[in-house]
Amino acid sequence: MEALLTALADPARWRLVSLLAERPRPVGVLAQLAGARQPQTTKHLQALERAGLVVSRRTGQRRIYALRSAALRDLAAALNRLADLAEQPGGPGEVFERHGLSLDAARLEAREPGWADGRSFTFHRSLAADPGLSWRHLTETALLARWWTPDDLRVSELVFEARPGGRIVHEYRDAEDADGSDVVAGRAEGVVDLAHPGERLSYRLSPRLPGGGIAFTAHVDLVLRPTGAGTDLDVDFRVTDSTIGSADFIAGIELGFGQSLDKLVAALAAATTPTDMRSTR
Repeated sequence: MEALLTALADPARWRLVSLLAERPRPVGVLAQLAGARQPQTTKHLQALERAGLVVSRRTGQRRIYALRSAALRDLAAALNRLADLAEQPGGPGEVFERHGLSLDAARLEAREPGWADGRSFTFHRSLAADPGLSWRHLTETALLARWWTPDDLRVSELVFEARPGGRIVHEYRDAEDADGSDVVAGRAEGVVDLAHPGERLSYRLSPRLPGGGIAFTAHVDLVLRPTGAGTDLDVDFRVTDSTIGSADFIAGIELGFGQSLDKLVAALAAATTPTDMRSTR
């Protein structure tokens, strides 16, 4: 496939492929129609033949070239597979487009400090674990790190002191940035306001702008209620201290925090599945 793409990347070769799609033609005629010298045209045709795009046959004094449609169909199929992957419903491509719309709207709104103050987001998730295990996933760094980022990101630094006045540091990078050489995707610092194990957790968290200043302050209140099947989690996320530069952050709250909570649901579902059942899947 790489050889095929390389061969087609040259505009002169693409012109020859277009001409051969109409009918097989000799080198001399192809050179005339392409407005090129015959030796140059021959080299291009040889490159296309090596890539499997054309075949040639000598007839008398002439060499006739013809297009191999199978190679183009293989390329078209590969491109269609990539397009289908990028356009899968609910997939990363669709999420990227949704985030782009939110981003454009937020940037239009962010004209002065305080533009988003008082804005709130609510989330509800049903967790397949009891309040005790759910609490551990909300407060223990080893467990928190498994879910506390949106999709395609990973926690790179985490401090969470689950007591009133406790310190919070949350830094994250691209999930595929294995060696940390790419720029930090985001960093936030905050403090725990209230911690009633298994019942309620409240904290303030301030994402940092690239220059180090505060983008806004998130007041996050999480309430856990036991149910017959596990735990109901209700989250209230309220914005204060919003700056003009906070638009990019606030635009991603609903989508990004929602993805994080979905990862929490999945992590707890896996944690409460018996080992013997998981081994047979």
